[in-house]
Amino acid sequence: MAASAGPEIERLISLLAKLPGLGPRSARRAALALLKRRDQLLAPLSEALADAAARVKTCSVCGSLDTRDPCAICADPGRDGSLICVVEEVGALWAMERAGAFRGRYHVLGGLLSALDGVGPDALRIGRLVGRVANEGVREVILALPATVDGQTTAHYLAERLAGTGVSVTMLARGVPVGGELDWLDDGTIVQALRARRPA
Repeated sequence: MAASAGPEIERLISLLAKLPGLGPRSARRAALALLKRRDQLLAPLSEALADAAARVKTCSVCGSLDTRDPCAICADPGRDGSLICVVEEVGALWAMERAGAFRGRYHVLGGLLSALDGVGPDALRIGRLVGRVANEGVREVILALPATVDGQTTAHYLAERLAGTGVSVTMLARGVPVGGELDWLDDGTIVQALRARRPA
């Protein structure tokens, strides 16, 4: 950091650098942009951050973030309560909602099982999911977890935990993305697409 920057600016850069996708250089550029445009950016951002810190809470039902509890999705009577889509984090829930194709409810695990990182079942909202399946008339649980080793380990564990409940456990299809070209895809995606093929 330049010697001319005060401790307030250094703290701002340090905090910005902790955000996903921002390293030290990007954080410096972001801090400079905020400071140059205090009235248009810095003041409104500061107000929005304070408001979010004071009002946003975790939904006691699904684990999403909202200003009310239960969240808007859990409280929506138009949602199909017999379908639960399990996601790793709130960002995945937002992605599903952006697509607009799912009208059921969600369950945010809060992470994935990972032996390397010491994340076991008790660290996630798995027990709460099993309780919802047992008490809310759920007929299908859709596992919308990443196609990573930890994601697949978590999916397998959840399928085993829910095996005796009588609920149908499904996973999102994997394979060729919309607009994707085969010569740009990795081998694993092509193999998965072949295994998940369906009638034309």
